[in-house]
Amino acid sequence: MAGSRETPVGFADLVVRHGRVFTLAGFSRKPARGPGMERLGLIDNGYVAIRGDRIVAVGEADRLPASLLGPETQWLDAGGRAVIPGFVDPHTHLVYAGSRAGEFAQRLRGTSYLEILAAGGGILSTVAATRAAAEEELTEQAARRLGRFLLAGTTTVEVKSGYGLSREAELKQLRVVRRLRQMLPLDLVPTFLGAHAVPMEYRDHRQAYVDLLVDDMLPAVAAEGLAEFADVFCEEGVFSPTETRRILSRARQLGLGLKLHADELVAAVGGAELAAELGATSADHLLYASEEGLAAMARAGAVAVLLPGTAFFLRTGRYAPARRMLELGLPVALATDHNPGTCTLESMAEVMGLAALEMGLTPAEALAAATINAAHAVGRQAETGSLEPGKRADLLVLDGEGPEDIVYRFGTNLVDQVVAQGRLAASAGRLLKGGTDR
Repeated sequence: MAGSRETPVGFADLVVRHGRVFTLAGFSRKPARGPGMERLGLIDNGYVAIRGDRIVAVGEADRLPASLLGPETQWLDAGGRAVIPGFVDPHTHLVYAGSRAGEFAQRLRGTSYLEILAAGGGILSTVAATRAAAEEELTEQAARRLGRFLLAGTTTVEVKSGYGLSREAELKQLRVVRRLRQMLPLDLVPTFLGAHAVPMEYRDHRQAYVDLLVDDMLPAVAAEGLAEFADVFCEEGVFSPTETRRILSRARQLGLGLKLHADELVAAVGGAELAAELGATSADHLLYASEEGLAAMARAGAVAVLLPGTAFFLRTGRYAPARRMLELGLPVALATDHNPGTCTLESMAEVMGLAALEMGLTPAEALAAATINAAHAVGRQAETGSLEPGKRADLLVLDGEGPEDIVYRFGTNLVDQVVAQGRLAASAGRLLKGGTDR
């Protein structure tokens, strides 16, 4: 790639130079699909120039325009290492209280997830702890988790509610997300997941809980502007396709984007088909999705968000059919699914490794899935996910030369420096106070 792409807006505040810059450029209007997921836009000796929180130019280091350099421009030398977009994690359950380590031991002894849920454990165990926790406590715990996400290179995080399952407790979780946005230099995407499970007090009156979601909780969330998306756990034993359609149709009327937990645990539920029918932004999990459902999602423009960490932790012996999805032209994204019960991962790099080792994605495909396609899955494709002028300056300098090193050195945090919202937020394994040091 010759020359540079520049938005002339004055001097740069920060220039990252002499890096192997993987721009992931060209996919901001539509996500990468099929062979396109191998096109990473590499500039072998490149630079990224930043002013404020925006990228103003990207190009070859020996063609860096002098017009961008002023007396206060600061430099970050990548020394020939990889420079990639900040990771985007499009599916997490980050705000919760309590631990489910005991249930983890139960699963190791052979108890299934659905059996634990039916006995009042699983999600319902976390609901009890989260309802009892004060907003300040939830904020403090989630902030610590987000600090670890940032150290691992994640700069944009989708955060779901779903551990309240009552009006006030769900609003409390989403208000925590709003508070967290002021505490760390990460972009948080709030999602209402009141339809995560039917709470114990409604077990014999599930229709009344669906009514509560549709008539009370969703309007309250929309009135406070607390969420950008609504999600439903569409699965056997949780919410049926009919219930899911009703809940998400109301969410769409209220101006929320749509997501589904779909086809994770059993076959023939039809979550992928429903995601396509409703025009959902994404359907997530998809281990048991039908070929017809996946093809319908591809035609509808939905993103398949794959969560290999959850399949790994649940020891399902089955992963989402990532390669078949690519053959069908379905855009694939990756996410941690961080939660207290079925996947405690906090690193998108580790998810990339699992996607390569267990689902057959190439390192290049995994990087595209963890950045630009993940941005599409949360409606942030115009802001982040690639290194292009005009986008938010979220980028990583790795202790490695490219995505192959991320996968090859599975389990090692190769993120040496994190630039988030235009500022150096982490370096050499430590957070920098206020994200202001450079």
